[in-house]
Amino acid sequence: MTRTVAIAGLGAIGLPLARALDNGVDGLRLVAVSARDQAKAAANLVTFRAPPALVELPELAEADIVVEAAPASVFERIAVPALEAGRVFIPSSVGALLPRMHLVRLARQSGARIVIPTGALLGLDAVRAAAEGPVDSVSIETRKPLNGLAGAPYLEKNGIDVMAMTEPTVVFEGNAFDAAAGFPANVNVAAALALAGIGPARTRVTIWADPTVTRNIHTIRVEAAAARFTMTIENVPSEENPKTGKLTALSVLACLRGLVSSLKVGS
Repeated sequence: MTRTVAIAGLGAIGLPLARALDNGVDGLRLVAVSARDQAKAAANLVTFRAPPALVELPELAEADIVVEAAPASVFERIAVPALEAGRVFIPSSVGALLPRMHLVRLARQSGARIVIPTGALLGLDAVRAAAEGPVDSVSIETRKPLNGLAGAPYLEKNGIDVMAMTEPTVVFEGNAFDAAAGFPANVNVAAALALAGIGPARTRVTIWADPTVTRNIHTIRVEAAAARFTMTIENVPSEENPKTGKLTALSVLACLRGLVSSLKVGS
């Protein structure tokens, strides 16, 4: 059975994902997209073999699976119709879900599912497994090039100009909930880690603005009864949006494949 897919947003995540689906993925068919710049979106869709419909946000919920790859400011306008319709909802802006856990209750009531992709992280399967038992601590350290953090609400509120920094500097230390609020376009990885593990209040986050790096670097450290592990990943930033790594769109595609594949690897 083929399941239909709709994508909200045709930027650094949504456009490569849409192109991959248009090229053909067994069991999936792209039927609709939504974008803030409709003229640009229409121009991109001209090259598609089977161009999806360009629709308004609420209409995306007509598809079986709705992927959110849009600014966090429109998160609920995408999520609520999809969840009310009982769809599978895949959010890229995972940080936007943390202060909106009522959406999980809505999914439970309607029979919908919220499926969070691994995104730019690694090892979430290990974190989820460890969290089935006692966990002492989970932390994530993120290092980003300066332009990957510029414009974050936390930085603007505190008058921090990362573009003027000449050496690696810690710009935030706190829990995942506060990190997601202060850096909504930058630390979806921390939100995903928190939801996979011990929750946003206990997950510690450190963010570095680092002019010496060219990749988005995330290091996870877990102390648990079952295991102790440290993992580091260095992601290549997207040319279109340096706040997003190229791996993110690929992770959403892998998540979609997992929903329809006869063989799924990983817990």
